Amino acid sequence: MKYTLTAEERTTTGSSAAARLRDAKKLPAVVYGTQAKTTPITLDMIEFEKVWQEAGESSVITLTGVQGVDSVLVQEVQFEPLYQTLVHADLRAVEANVVIEATVPLVFEGVAPAEKDLGGVLMKVMYEVDVRSLPKDLPHALTVDISSLETFDDVIRLKDIAIPSGVEVVGDAEETIVLVQAAKEEQEEEVATDVSAVEVEEKGKKEEETE
Repeated sequence: MKYTLTAEERTTTGSSAAARLRDAKKLPAVVYGTQAKTTPITLDMIEFEKVWQEAGESSVITLTGVQGVDSVLVQEVQFEPLYQTLVHADLRAVEANVVIEATVPLVFEGVAPAEKDLGGVLMKVMYEVDVRSLPKDLPHALTVDISSLETFDDVIRLKDIAIPSGVEVVGDAEETIVLVQAAKEEQEEEVATDVSAVEVEEKGKKEEETE
């Protein structure tokens, strides 16, 4: 899917100027990159919110209105702490022929038999991963199929997920992504059983010593 944002370069900066822009439903932002100079820009607040919700921080966005910049990634979004309204955005310029590193969310699909049939609890250890690729190959998300989790011993690691061609995952291939653990009551029952067994064994030893 293609995402597009329209920007205007701005010459006025500072908190007062930024507040006036937000009052006019405009979002103060900045675009920067290895080849692009840091440029203060203005975005339409509604347009940015819509694109950002769909594209997130892992999809390349076409940017118009800024000289020398064609494509960007949303690098950081800042919110007002009390009302959680948008106050500023950082956009990172990317070049079509230059490999970039970005954080991509994980999407969990399927049903884990160990959760459904054995009553276990699905434990998601990772929710996103870092990848390297050309901008055109950057995935919006990576899918994790949890249907292979049939027992409490099964684990899905970073090396187990399907990676699109042209994409390299950054990180330890043995790192755990998701697993299913036994329910808490079951674990407590096992502990109680172990304690009872120890008490019976100790009682038996004491009886033998007094005979």
